[in-house]
Amino acid sequence: MKDLSSSKLKRFARESKLVVKGLASTKHPILAHVIPMRRCNLSCGYCNEYDKVSEPVPLDVMKKRLDRLASFGTSIITISGGEPMLHPQIYEIISHIRSRGMIAGLISNGYYLTRENIEKLNRAGLEYLQISIDNVNPDKVSQKSLKVIDRYLVYLSRYAKFHVNINSVIGGGIKNPKDALVVAERAIELGFGSTLGVIHDGSGQLKPLSGVEEEVYQKLRHHGKKKFGWLNQFQDNLAYGRPNNWRCRAGARYLYICEDGLVHYCSQQRGFPGIPLEEYTGENLESEFYSEKPCAKFCTIACVQQVAMFDNWRAPQRPFDLGAENFPKDVNQDGAAEGVVNAES
Repeated sequence: MKDLSSSKLKRFARESKLVVKGLASTKHPILAHVIPMRRCNLSCGYCNEYDKVSEPVPLDVMKKRLDRLASFGTSIITISGGEPMLHPQIYEIISHIRSRGMIAGLISNGYYLTRENIEKLNRAGLEYLQISIDNVNPDKVSQKSLKVIDRYLVYLSRYAKFHVNINSVIGGGIKNPKDALVVAERAIELGFGSTLGVIHDGSGQLKPLSGVEEEVYQKLRHHGKKKFGWLNQFQDNLAYGRPNNWRCRAGARYLYICEDGLVHYCSQQRGFPGIPLEEYTGENLESEFYSEKPCAKFCTIACVQQVAMFDNWRAPQRPFDLGAENFPKDVNQDGAAEGVVNAES
C-alpha cells in the first residue's frame, strides 16, 4: 500500500507540473499518441486502427521518434496501436519515455496483462493504462469483453502501480448498450477510473445517441454527479448531436505519430498533414496551433478535446489554410471508438 500511495503522489506532482507548464506556454505539445505496432490480436467490427500483418517498429527507430518528441518539450506520450503489448520491446519503449522526462501512458485491449507483464510495466515506469471493454460477453462486433478480461483486471487491481482506466463504448453495432453500465460498475468496484465512449464515423465525426444508448448515457451522467469529476462541457454536446464550440490544437498541442513516423492530426485524420516527424519543426507547431480545423465542431476525439482545454480561452484561430473543401474528411471508412464521457473515481 505504501508503494501505491507513493506512486500516486509522484503522479500527482508530475501532473501538476504538466498543468503549470501547459498554461504557461503554448509552444510545446502536451500529448502525443505514438504507434509502435499496427498489428492486433483482435478484429473488432468498428475499429479502423489495426491490421494483421504489420511488423513492429524497430526499437532504435522508436527511440529516435521519442527523442524528437522530447526535443519539442512534449509532456505526455501515450503508446497505442493496434495492440502495443505485441511489440517485443514495449517495456524498453516505456522506459525510454520515462528516461526523457515524459509521462508514459498505454492503451491496450488487456489480453496480455498477466501478473508477470504487469510487474514488467511497473518496472518500466508506466504511469497510465487504458483498457477498452465493449461488452460483457464476446460477439461478432467485439471480443473485448468483461467475461474474457476480468481476471486480468483483478491482477491489475492487486499489482499495478500505475493508474488504470476502463473505457467502454456504445453505438456502432454494440449489441447490448447496457453492458456499459456493468463494465463501469466493475471498474469502480476494482478502484479504476471509467469512461464511456460513443462510436464516430471514419472522419472522427459524431453519431448522436438515441434510444437505449441515450438511457445508458443519462444513467452514467447522473451517477457521475455523485461519484465522478465531470470536467468537460463537450460531452453533452457530442452525445446529443450539437456542434461544439472549441479550438482544436491538433498538429500542435496534440500529435498523432503513425507507425511510419508521420505526423497526423489524429487517428481519424490519418494522411493530414502527413509530415515525417523528423521534418516537423517549431514552425509547424505554431502554424497548426493557430489553424482552425474544419472537422472540429462535431469531433468526438476526446483526448484532443481535453488537450484543447489548456488553450480554448486564448489564441483565436484563423481559417484553415487549404479551405474546408480540401480537408480529407473521409480518410478512413469505418468507425472507431473514443471516450467522451469521463467518469473518474
